[in-house]
Amino acid sequence: MKVGFLQTSPLFGKKDENIDKAMATIQSLNADLFVLPELFNTGYQFTSREEVLALAERVPDGQTTRAFVKLSKERGMYIVAGLAERENGRCYNSSILVGPDGFIGCYRKLHLFYYEKQWFEPGNRKLAVYDIGKAKVGVMICFDWFFPEVARYLAVEGADIICHPANLVLPYCPQAMITRCIENRVFAVTANRIGTESRSEEPLTFIGTSQIVGPKGEIFYRASTDRNEAMVVEIDPKIARDKNITPMNHLLNDRRFQVVSSRTEDFKNKLGCLRQRL
Repeated sequence: MKVGFLQTSPLFGKKDENIDKAMATIQSLNADLFVLPELFNTGYQFTSREEVLALAERVPDGQTTRAFVKLSKERGMYIVAGLAERENGRCYNSSILVGPDGFIGCYRKLHLFYYEKQWFEPGNRKLAVYDIGKAKVGVMICFDWFFPEVARYLAVEGADIICHPANLVLPYCPQAMITRCIENRVFAVTANRIGTESRSEEPLTFIGTSQIVGPKGEIFYRASTDRNEAMVVEIDPKIARDKNITPMNHLLNDRRFQVVSSRTEDFKNKLGCLRQRL
């Protein structure tokens, strides 16, 4: 199976141009699954809720989803792309999944980063895993990486590949995703962006380093920090279904929920008593 990512530097608010450039690049590539960055079609640094509403779109009948459904059908591939979603006057930092048969699903980012909390609502839908034939895929967005429960949940639900649209500014994620893959025995495709946006008093510089990582932490490819790039590599998703660490250790079956949950409850009780005394 061939999986890939696009690392871009979008022009803020230039949706037509950003979409056209991305589609032109994907047209020239041969992949089964392709991942684009978070908010790839709008840029990231919004300055008002009104601005977000103006650039966000409905899913699945919005401009970006319709364009990528058409491209997916033409190219016979699956595409994950990050965008600003609008529904009933509310906006979400979302990612769509489309394929040769049309629109498949939309994930809304659960863990909003920094000023995103001013512009977006936190995700209100359950994490999902989708069967795309050659593999099962799950989606998380950018800062979701900081919460290991997200990747673990997707792995438990059967994901072979985690698609990870991102607009990373913190430096830790590329290395942390190696751990996420090892601790869950999954592949991960992180599609990040590059460039700097200075639309507020606090400029943001994005770190690039998009990457494709394997279940044992292998970095199949890591992009530069400052160039537009597209990369496709071949993987065997069946490797992610083997959760045996040794002949006597199984990644998921060896978890000890009873001990962890009981100790968590003990801690909560002790913390409650301490608060009452204070």
